[in-house]
Amino acid sequence: MTPIQELLFELQDIKYADFQSNLTPTISRERFIGVRTPRLRALAKKLAAVRNDIEEFLKDLPHFYFEENQLHAFLIAEEKDFSGCLAKLELFLPYIDNWATCDQLSPGIFKKEPEKLLPYIDRWLDSSHIYTVRFGIGMLMRYFLDDRFELKYAEQVAAIPADRAYFRCNWQTTGDTEEPMAGNRPYYISMMVAWYFATALAKQYDAILPFLEENKLDIWTHNKTIQKAVESYRILPERKAYLKTLKRPSH
Repeated sequence: MTPIQELLFELQDIKYADFQSNLTPTISRERFIGVRTPRLRALAKKLAAVRNDIEEFLKDLPHFYFEENQLHAFLIAEEKDFSGCLAKLELFLPYIDNWATCDQLSPGIFKKEPEKLLPYIDRWLDSSHIYTVRFGIGMLMRYFLDDRFELKYAEQVAAIPADRAYFRCNWQTTGDTEEPMAGNRPYYISMMVAWYFATALAKQYDAILPFLEENKLDIWTHNKTIQKAVESYRILPERKAYLKTLKRPSH
């Protein structure tokens, strides 16, 4: 057992491991230690402050335990140098194998100059790795739906293809399952596309509405976007009513 793993097992909560495993069904139960997110974040801050063993840990990929991946993500988020953060992120992204780690990886340093991310986002969206694509969509959703919004970003997300040879990772362990599909793409990409467009409808309604009116999304993602938009408290009731009329038959 590595020093980092020992620290994680000291924080173990078996019942929470069972709960987290149910939320992340593609990862086998044996890969969950059971450490609550606030404790992982606190550990990341502590390790980042003292720098004990973290450089070796950050290079020791892939990790076996889900919590190792979570800790890795939170350590990257603690990085204060933009270029250094990007370098660590680029090394880690191909090894992300679940939606939770992908979505909780959010370096604060990116808030200062998100425009620097755009060339990387272009490359991430063009990846065959499921969670690299999902991360790229997440960065567009986080930083480029408000004052920095341009229609071309939404067009990029809509154009993510179904016929790409997507993969999760090359190191699945016994008990891990195949990635589920939705709209002829991996589920965790299609769901992120729907989340992006539902959020975009809340922030850029007039610009985004034609993507639904003109059927620019596959049927599954189109209908999931409408579902999530209707569930949003940020969209006006009259707009929700109209969006419901745009739902397409599944077959």
